[in-house]
Amino acid sequence: MAMGELRQLNVDPQVPDEEILRLAADVLRAGGVVAYPTETAYGLAVDAGSDEAAARLFEAKGRDPALAVALVAADITQAEQVGTFGEPERTLMAEFWPGPLTIVVAASAAVSRTLCSAHGSIGVRVPSHPVARGLARVFGGCVTATSANRSGRPAAVTAGEVAAALIGSLDLLIDGGPSPGGPPSTVVEIVNGVPVLHRAGAVAWDRVLESLQ
Repeated sequence: MAMGELRQLNVDPQVPDEEILRLAADVLRAGGVVAYPTETAYGLAVDAGSDEAAARLFEAKGRDPALAVALVAADITQAEQVGTFGEPERTLMAEFWPGPLTIVVAASAAVSRTLCSAHGSIGVRVPSHPVARGLARVFGGCVTATSANRSGRPAAVTAGEVAAALIGSLDLLIDGGPSPGGPPSTVVEIVNGVPVLHRAGAVAWDRVLESLQ
């Protein structure tokens, strides 16, 4: 399948077909852009280690390249390949993963600098949605998790909304039915031992603070 030619495939959101996940992983390895469902909204995946794929992602969204892009991992071991986690971060991992809590850490050399903040940090989480987690697992590394919409537009919660917003910019759309919608993931960073809220979201900030006491 040529990059830029959209293909849409349906999956069971709870038990996604491994063959479809393998096909999606092949698209990612070829530098393509894949839309997939998460436990909040649909996301856009590219190979997090590829500068070229990251450039395609920013182009697809019309997003400012100066803005960092968060990642999803299949599990904690995979997350640790892209960043440095201390004890407070590990407490949050144990309490909230899999789930919609993004933890900002210093990025490793495995991550494209294009996706990192100006300070060299990256946000990462292990999602609770089987398709999102399965995609990272079959790909063999973290993938991007930015929302599947043009920048500044509402997050897409159905495959139809994704296709309408990003037609011509995607290579594969994994249709897992409607995502629940609602708030995006909560984004937290531990700075000098102090938790800092970067974005309020699906996990209440009070719960984050309580887990660290």
